[in-house]
Amino acid sequence: MKVGDFEFSRRELAGSMGDFGTLFPLAVGYIVIVGLDPAGLLVVMGVTNIALGLVYHIPMPLQPKKVVAAVAIAQRWDPQTVYGAGLGLGLAWLALAVTGLIDRLVEITPHCVIRGIQVALGVLLGQLSLEMMGQGPFTRWGNWGLGLAAIVIAVVLKDNRHAPAALVLVAAGVLIPLLRGELAGVIHVGFDLPPLTVPSPGDVWRGMVGAGFAQMPLTLTNACLSCAVLVRDYFPERAVPERRLLVNQGVMNTVGAFFGGMPMCHGAGGLAGQYTFGARTGGADILEGLIEVGLGVFLAGSIVGLFRVFPMSIVGAMLLIVAWSLAAMAKDVRGRFNWAVLALTAAASVLTNMAVGFVVGMVVYHLGTSQWSTAT
Repeated sequence: MKVGDFEFSRRELAGSMGDFGTLFPLAVGYIVIVGLDPAGLLVVMGVTNIALGLVYHIPMPLQPKKVVAAVAIAQRWDPQTVYGAGLGLGLAWLALAVTGLIDRLVEITPHCVIRGIQVALGVLLGQLSLEMMGQGPFTRWGNWGLGLAAIVIAVVLKDNRHAPAALVLVAAGVLIPLLRGELAGVIHVGFDLPPLTVPSPGDVWRGMVGAGFAQMPLTLTNACLSCAVLVRDYFPERAVPERRLLVNQGVMNTVGAFFGGMPMCHGAGGLAGQYTFGARTGGADILEGLIEVGLGVFLAGSIVGLFRVFPMSIVGAMLLIVAWSLAAMAKDVRGRFNWAVLALTAAASVLTNMAVGFVVGMVVYHLGTSQWSTAT
């Protein structure tokens, strides 16, 4: 069904599930280990997805901020510190957008460095996908077999409008625990609304010092610069400026922190996942948002159980397809020097982190071009 620029179809629904590989494990960790309210996490994410779909008319990606999530889960933060990090980061993004500093960063960042960041993200997602493909309800080799079968299904049904790959794989992921009797007692229907959460200045400071400041370079490179380029690649007629992406993240994190939302961002990996599995309009975001709101309001008490029995090998297979699609974007880079910068950027990002990789790429590129200009 089409409504104006929006399409509500099986393909759009499948595309909306294309970035589940990064969402599943972090959402479970936030709820189980950190203690975030499932209704708050899901409803805030759902409402944000619906708003993004309605505003941009394209599948605008929405993901957890990975550095904050990883640190919060590993160190077992309390929920208020997570909300404080979200509020602090939201205010920081709004400040960068208002001052125009982001525009200057865009001007001096070469295309090959952005592609290097995307290749690095593809490699990191690929590593995570291989780890996940060995996990599941069967023996290790059985889980690997399920993962490989999922890859074949994803490739064969990649462009199938009647049986979209992601939809088939998610259906299989639900059917397997159903046949194994693992869904018994897991689903509990109720009614929950997001809590009111008011971070204190101390919460903001602890969240920012604990992980917020470390999150900023990754967000600027992957969720802002790289994501904006990928939007232009996929939807040139609906390009979104980097400053606008930063404002989005500022608003959604500032508001979400008061209603139990986790720190959120855009992301090149999320967009690649959605596009790879069929999303082409804002209908994908709207469908995903409606599902998340429904889960948060009516099945908040069942989320952890549902995530735990879903075969991670299928999620890993989906993530591997996304990783390849993202890394393949580098094929438009031209020239040996630019390829060398891309390789250095990607290598430094994988071996250390994306902030270091970004700085390495920028320094090498600008030193190289300045020396070439001097020599000529």
